[in-house]
Amino acid sequence: MSGRAGRPILRLHGPPNLGDATVTDTHPEITPGPAGGSVPGLPPLGAHVSVAGGLARAVERGIEIGATALQVFTGQPQRWAEPDLGEDDVRRYRDALAGSPIGIVASHDSYLINLATERAALLEKSRAAFEAELERCQRLGIDHLVTHPGNATGGDREAALRQNAAAIGAALLANPGPTTVLVETTAGSGTALGWRFEELATLIDAVPADVRGRVGVCMDTAHVFAAGYDLRTEYGEVMDAFDRTVGLERLHLFHVNDSRAGLGSRVDRHAHLGEGELGEAGFVGLMRDSRFVDVPRILETPKDDDGTAADRRNLDFLRRLARGA
Repeated sequence: MSGRAGRPILRLHGPPNLGDATVTDTHPEITPGPAGGSVPGLPPLGAHVSVAGGLARAVERGIEIGATALQVFTGQPQRWAEPDLGEDDVRRYRDALAGSPIGIVASHDSYLINLATERAALLEKSRAAFEAELERCQRLGIDHLVTHPGNATGGDREAALRQNAAAIGAALLANPGPTTVLVETTAGSGTALGWRFEELATLIDAVPADVRGRVGVCMDTAHVFAAGYDLRTEYGEVMDAFDRTVGLERLHLFHVNDSRAGLGSRVDRHAHLGEGELGEAGFVGLMRDSRFVDVPRILETPKDDDGTAADRRNLDFLRRLARGA
């Protein structure tokens, strides 16, 4: 296998390959952030928060956890029914956001959407739901729309990737504007696409050229770890492989989650930061990489009995690592 420059890419793992060298030994861009200060030197940090009570209430929840970035659902993640988003809803959300410290917002589309399916009825519903989601994002001024690359249930993975790319391209052409579509890395369970960087590159390259600039990647730390990319001991090498294959300029968002599942397990199970298989070592490189100082980190960690307290604790974990503590 080779990347876009024709060089070998990183070998994916089952068990970890532990070594004595740290990521900073070979990658000088990975440096501790400045001590002190809650925002200077830190990337935008936040979490996926509930929209119960309206989108404006989601902004309030973000403020409560000390977020400077957010992710929300603008629709129903497990239902096809589209929400009734009125102009008053849009205005209240925009007003709340304008008066907050939150600078970047992402939406995650419905889990039911599969733009890679070979089933005609499901594909039609998926395309309609995705376009409606993108239209809502444009109305709300949401920066990024995160979507899964789908499942190749028909078996032909490359054809499924190209079909997904065509659907994304059609939606972008129908909805001109600033919202960027971010294809999320997956753990690779079952027929899921996008667990290898090469598949992300194939999908993005197949998007029509005139809207390809509005397509990027959301890297989920738990997913790439479960897919076999070891962020604990090979962070620099993983990012080099992504750069050769997809391009670091395509990385617009990180989902920052620990993993209850092991390296190369292809199982998607999120855990609190530092409490899973990634541990603290799995996040040091990412939180001290100066190349991504402007790229948001969004939690999708468990909420437990008190989601606000859980999110605050996980965000404090990230701030501590970023400061080199």
